Amino acid sequence: MEKILILDFGSQYTQLIARRVRELNVYCEIHPYNKVPTITPQTKGIILSGSPCSVRDTDAPQIDLQPWQGSLPILGICYGAQWLVQQNNGTVLPAAHREYGRAHLSSFETDHVLFKHISSNTQVWMSHGDTITELPMGYRCIANTQSIKVAAFQVEGENTFGIQFHPEVTHTTEGKQLLKNFVVEVCGCQQQWTSASFVTTSVALLQEQLGDDKVVLGLSGGVDSSVAATLLHKAIGKNLYCIFVDNGLLRKNEFEEVLHSYQDLGLNVKGVDAKDLFYKALHQVSDPEAKRKAIGKTFIEVFDTEAHKIEQVKWLGQGTIYPDIIESVSVKGPSATIKSHHNVGGLPDRMQLKVVEPLNTLFKDEVRAIGRQLALPEAILGRHPFPGPGLAIRILGEVTPEKVRLLQEADAIYLSHLKAANWYDKIWQAGTILLNAQSVGVMGDERTYENVVALRAVTSLDGMTADWVPIPYELLAKISNDIINQVKGINRVVYDISSKPPATIEWE
Repeated sequence: MEKILILDFGSQYTQLIARRVRELNVYCEIHPYNKVPTITPQTKGIILSGSPCSVRDTDAPQIDLQPWQGSLPILGICYGAQWLVQQNNGTVLPAAHREYGRAHLSSFETDHVLFKHISSNTQVWMSHGDTITELPMGYRCIANTQSIKVAAFQVEGENTFGIQFHPEVTHTTEGKQLLKNFVVEVCGCQQQWTSASFVTTSVALLQEQLGDDKVVLGLSGGVDSSVAATLLHKAIGKNLYCIFVDNGLLRKNEFEEVLHSYQDLGLNVKGVDAKDLFYKALHQVSDPEAKRKAIGKTFIEVFDTEAHKIEQVKWLGQGTIYPDIIESVSVKGPSATIKSHHNVGGLPDRMQLKVVEPLNTLFKDEVRAIGRQLALPEAILGRHPFPGPGLAIRILGEVTPEKVRLLQEADAIYLSHLKAANWYDKIWQAGTILLNAQSVGVMGDERTYENVVALRAVTSLDGMTADWVPIPYELLAKISNDIINQVKGINRVVYDISSKPPATIEWE
């Protein structure tokens, strides 16, 4: 399969580059600049990302591009462009003023392949503290702005280009066209990476990889594991054994409803009630990371017990998706722990199972597209993302069965109102958080001192970034009123208006 290789220098926009390329129906992969995979004939081009670093820093990310420059098309974006200049004896200096925000290409070579179908004076987005002041010998400037002498360049005799702006962000109004010019016109990609082709190719590869082996997979009720299970089922049929564990941390009535949905899909699935084991493991545990690890350990113990009841299982299926992989790897080695991913690592040696992850190259919206290709019901595909540790990380502090009950009731009211008002499908993820605080209230003639819940709703494409949703005040008022009146033990409701970054989607 043809692909574009994206080398990551640590930019916050790297994932956006990948998304834009994939929107062109071209497969691409992100790899840290210091962990470049083997370049194969299927690699049609290389994109160098931006970076928070300066090429002038002594510890700046550095890579030797000589093995590929001139033989493979290369597009350097921002830092990537500056590095192409720096490593070939050009000059990169601090900008007189940090260039951040909208700009316009006041001049560019209109007949240049990189600017095919690009409008004159097109808007671009700048985000850099350095600027290119002198190009190396053999480099030609092909675009500039009123304040930037070199906004884009090409190396003579090579398909090597550099651009000082970010085509991947929406503020660069024709950025997707520019990327298309590079990926399709320069690299010659055929734009054949579609949902249908992914399913066909994946099923064939899974059949070749797994043969007649048995696979066991833990279902969570979410989109990722559901699509992974359906894809595996299409490949190996009855040799897929699914286990759906009730950890006592699911939404209200979720275990029964989702188990029924899976059985309707024809999946071979077994439901396991393990609530008491999880509550015991979480007793007096308050630290968020400790909670995640306790839940992960207990899940593996329960799952291991059930898996051993199936004879001769050789594979563990997982619904790992691409952001899980990206967030677990850093351009400087193992990343600082943002959170433990329940699908990445942590498999105990005693299970002695090989891992198969059919979705580990996909972003969340791509997973949904594959699910639709597989004809999964919208009731499953349209479900909001739900954290692996469940409500445990939406209960700040220690988790108890009573706190879970309170949160389940409040959350059910919240989501039912969103669905009734046709807001649920406009939101990428919504949930209720039970705070580890109590507040004074008045109910009737009595003074109360009860729990506080926070409502969270965000828009996002893949969870890498997110923004809060401006739910109408009238709807929020109804939700708040019903939660306080119907859930005994809650007397205050607040709404979270934080974006990611700097906040995360979940509170823990």
